Amino acid sequence: MDTNDFIKESYTIIAPHLNERQLRLLAAAQAKVLGFGGVSTVAVLTNLSRPTITKALKELDEIVTDSQKEQRIRRPGGGRKSTKDSDPELIAMLDRLVEPGTSGDPMSPLRWTCKSTRQLSRALTDADHPISHKVVAELLKEQGYSLQANRKTLEGGDHPDRSDQFRYINKQASAYMNQGFPVISVDTKKKELIGQYKNSGKEWKPSGKPEEVNVYDFVNVDVGKAIPYGIYDIAGNIGWVNVGCDHDTSSFAVESIRRWWKTMGSTNYPGADKLLICADGGGSNGSRVRLWKLELQSFCDETGIEVTVSHFPPGTSKWNKIEHRLFAHISMNWRGKPLISHEVVVDLISATTTQKGLTVAAQLDNGTYPLKIKVLDEQMAQLNLHRHLFHGDWNYTIRPSKGNSP
Repeated sequence: MDTNDFIKESYTIIAPHLNERQLRLLAAAQAKVLGFGGVSTVAVLTNLSRPTITKALKELDEIVTDSQKEQRIRRPGGGRKSTKDSDPELIAMLDRLVEPGTSGDPMSPLRWTCKSTRQLSRALTDADHPISHKVVAELLKEQGYSLQANRKTLEGGDHPDRSDQFRYINKQASAYMNQGFPVISVDTKKKELIGQYKNSGKEWKPSGKPEEVNVYDFVNVDVGKAIPYGIYDIAGNIGWVNVGCDHDTSSFAVESIRRWWKTMGSTNYPGADKLLICADGGGSNGSRVRLWKLELQSFCDETGIEVTVSHFPPGTSKWNKIEHRLFAHISMNWRGKPLISHEVVVDLISATTTQKGLTVAAQLDNGTYPLKIKVLDEQMAQLNLHRHLFHGDWNYTIRPSKGNSP
């Protein structure tokens, strides 16, 4: 047991048997033995204030007479009353300031401001409840409040067929994997600025030597952004990321899948003639995007593979497996590192691994993918697309055009 643990445990054991003066003298004696910094250390371990321990240190140096030994010790509960005891309305007023909406106080003076302890202290004092910001902080903790940030959890209203679509996707995925066919989850990761820009997170570095980055995040038009389009092989726990430099279009999305198939998919699934793609309902691989379906038809014709696509219902993108099985680990791997070039992005993605065996490969895509390509009705009519009976807008199969099967 180290010194701090010994002090804390011994103090806790003996505290119920000592009066107030004896407790502070014990703490002072421990602080004196520790030497420099002892007062602060003991204050933390015993929950006594530093002024109390400092006062007791002076008492230790005094010569105590017999009459002083017999002095009356302050009775339990004596001394200055706590703020909340002397002001019974204080807690209710504090609650109304912190949560005006839930406390039925829409006219609260702090309804539209950041409620710091200093602002709360000023508001309470103006309302005839004088209090310091430090005591406000203590009361907030006692009442179960804590500093909290926003958390992204709300994704809009639920679609009535949301659960049924999840079951449908799971049923299809199980069937494909049981037959040895590939099942991939796809999506575009957040676009990243390329250059000496701040990247969220921290990494271990020599103390006092943080990497310096630009103050402002103005895009360097000569370099642009990195657009990582990911393909996650669910059964194999393997990731593949195509890092684009142009635009996140449906052509780019399907080209990413094409590159995955040529470099990885066809090797891991030799002889496979079916592929299941699980994708979000929007973005470059959205369920309503015509170019996405047209490009997939070209992919089917080139490879002879039958592609089935199942889209997640609206407002459920966070359930896409690629988000938490691939993208989350990539973000963790490059946290705190400026993405100074596209090559650095590729290297950092490729170096991503997990204890559960995830491996990731990445490739730079310097291709151009023009925006606003219009797909005509005649082109859509020529697609060998078959909508499923259940939500054909979300679930459909594209087969190679006649005469294009190998």
